[in-house]
Amino acid sequence: MSTNRLEAFSDAVLAIVITIMVLEIKIPEGEHFEDLNGMLPSLITYVLSFIYLGIYWNNHHHLMHVAKKVNGRILWMNLHLLFWLSLFPFATAYMGENHFQPIPTAFYGIVLLLASVSWSILLQTMKKCDDASSKLHTFYGNKRKPRISMALYCIGIVISFIQPVLAGLIYILVAFMWFIPNKHLEELEQS
Repeated sequence: MSTNRLEAFSDAVLAIVITIMVLEIKIPEGEHFEDLNGMLPSLITYVLSFIYLGIYWNNHHHLMHVAKKVNGRILWMNLHLLFWLSLFPFATAYMGENHFQPIPTAFYGIVLLLASVSWSILLQTMKKCDDASSKLHTFYGNKRKPRISMALYCIGIVISFIQPVLAGLIYILVAFMWFIPNKHLEELEQS
């Protein structure tokens, strides 16, 4: 089957996840800037999670455009990815409302790690469905960036028990690594 329905379903799920995430932000009582001070961790975590979801949405879009077809196994692996992404609102609220305490920060990192692992599983499953000379294999042959990301998530999870703010900075670093658009992929899609 084609990738259109899978992409549309995934887009809808991500839109709902983002909506739930923003609804988790509590409105401050009061109208002064000081009233926002207690909300700063929640807002920072929301922005980081929004960027991560945007990265996944963007990469998912590109993946669907270079893949030729999907099968039942790919549908399940995509649901596996969406499961971990659907935990972003909870992990975001948990870390933000607890002001980057060790366990919530570690939990956030675990969700990031397992979303990354599920992305890699989805990618490998899709590569098995395509022939070795396809655009999917051409672009997604390098596994270095995902491995570095997963290693940094693991480091962040461990560090969160020692210095949670440093773990948060590691999570930001990984997001920055993926935030920069890959020109090669866009050129490949157009060829």
